Amino acid sequence: MSLVDSSQADPSTSPPIADLVVLSDRVLWLTDELSGDTAVSPGFVAARAGDIIATGPREQAAPYVGATTTVHDVGERPVMAGFVDVHAHMEVAARTLYQTVDCRAPRCASVADVLGTLRANLGNAVDGWLVGQGNLFFDQKLAERRLPTRAELDSVSLDVAIAIRAGGHVTVLNSRALALAGIDRDYREVNYSVTGLPTVVRGSDGEPTGVVKEMDNLLPLPKLPDDELGPAIARGVRELFTRYGVTTIGEISETVAGLREMDRLHAAGELGARLRVYLWVPGTVSLGEACGHAEWSGITADEDLLRVHGVKMFADGGYSAASAAVKQPYVTDGHSCGEVALRPDQIGEALRRTADAGLQLAVHANGDRAQEEVCAAIVAAGGPRSGAPLPRIEHAGNFLPEPEVTTQTWRDAGIIPVPQPVFLYTFGDFFPSYLGEYGRQGRFPLRDLLDAGWPITGSSDVWIGSEERATNPFFSVWCCLARQSFMGEVLDADQRITLTEALRMHTINAARTLGEDHRYGSLEVGKKADLVVLDRDPYGCADDELLDVRVDEVYLAGRLVHRRTAEAGGHPAHQG
Repeated sequence: MSLVDSSQADPSTSPPIADLVVLSDRVLWLTDELSGDTAVSPGFVAARAGDIIATGPREQAAPYVGATTTVHDVGERPVMAGFVDVHAHMEVAARTLYQTVDCRAPRCASVADVLGTLRANLGNAVDGWLVGQGNLFFDQKLAERRLPTRAELDSVSLDVAIAIRAGGHVTVLNSRALALAGIDRDYREVNYSVTGLPTVVRGSDGEPTGVVKEMDNLLPLPKLPDDELGPAIARGVRELFTRYGVTTIGEISETVAGLREMDRLHAAGELGARLRVYLWVPGTVSLGEACGHAEWSGITADEDLLRVHGVKMFADGGYSAASAAVKQPYVTDGHSCGEVALRPDQIGEALRRTADAGLQLAVHANGDRAQEEVCAAIVAAGGPRSGAPLPRIEHAGNFLPEPEVTTQTWRDAGIIPVPQPVFLYTFGDFFPSYLGEYGRQGRFPLRDLLDAGWPITGSSDVWIGSEERATNPFFSVWCCLARQSFMGEVLDADQRITLTEALRMHTINAARTLGEDHRYGSLEVGKKADLVVLDRDPYGCADDELLDVRVDEVYLAGRLVHRRTAEAGGHPAHQG
């Protein structure tokens, strides 16, 4: 950690005067050098032109204060670096705040509740469609332990197309929706990966049951009008991220129009988080278009706030669709182990072209078999190029039934594993439901991974069907410590980690995953002044009390972008 001790400064030089000085009795440093008892202490952070120019003990702040300095003494309220969410679908989640009916459990506890909610919202159909948002593993969270059927959705309406999107990998359609999508007994799925290989589930008679998997991007679902997209994104960043202290988002792109709205909003100073965009291939653009983004994107915002950072591809699907590629058959199917949807030559080409373009390759590989095959393809392609960003494997570390085997392939390929602790709550219960006893092994082994030296991160992967608290980093931190599932079970308590480790996963470790830990992720001289002020000290909280921690203020590069109001229980700011 870089501490400037003003008492030892050269008397012939004057310290620079800061634009902003924040003082606190409890600064959470979370740097490599300060841990354990030294991780928290009274201190100050001084910022000028958006950068941290000095940090140190509280009593040494005075030399950086001038006539134009804003001094903010937050007293006993803790100050820490802004959170970094390395994997999110912000645009998708922002769109979901509009034109979608919330049918998630436990809000809807049963199929009857879901049907009643849809029926009550028929008047809110858009362009002839009514889209319901269901959770990941919706079939396990409803009382009947199954999805609503096509016939049940038909009982709600035969005139309105109804789609229940259960977490983005599984969707249930009524007959009208199937007809509008052109899905009948003769329909043939495309043979390429969007979020995994698309599948239409058919009955014994060959007719579609209404359940489709990995096909949401191929359905003619209603789109948000262009003039509403910008306000939706602004609201999504504010309500889903900024108010929870997230100052950097690793955004998996949805649309080109959305990317351009993000650019417009940032250029106008209307977004409170920097965006590192991974272009979804082929969901948003082709690989060639992604690697040549500078020719068409037209981004005008400061690169510090918005940049195309990488490419995201799907090597397999989701566990809820039984399409994650694993080594043991799904008990729900009896013989399927899922499919790896990317060929080795496709992975090798993507690795080479992204390296040439200076972009980071991120590959969704849920299952252990998918991860091992992706790593083998990277090794066969010559591994990461020297000087190029290391490739990421999204969801590596969520399920490791054979940890020694799989993590060795990670090492061989030089990848960065990107797990999501929030999924421990979302579906940690249900691995055995889908994979039998094999599914009880290696669920979110965070303790083992950290002990083995993997600098793992936490991220929301917020999409349609995420749990309501998914984008709150303190929910993810709670998952790391409490390890409590949706059904209330504590999963593998020996894999608990410490609060400091969990907070670092969501700050400095996450910045390293993006290759930008020199720019943000901790309170150190030379980094961006991304600060959050908390309403209480997380080190004084029991595990469950972490869910009640609130963010009072957020600074992005020294600019105040969020203040919780007194009416909402926030502390009035004291400016000195």
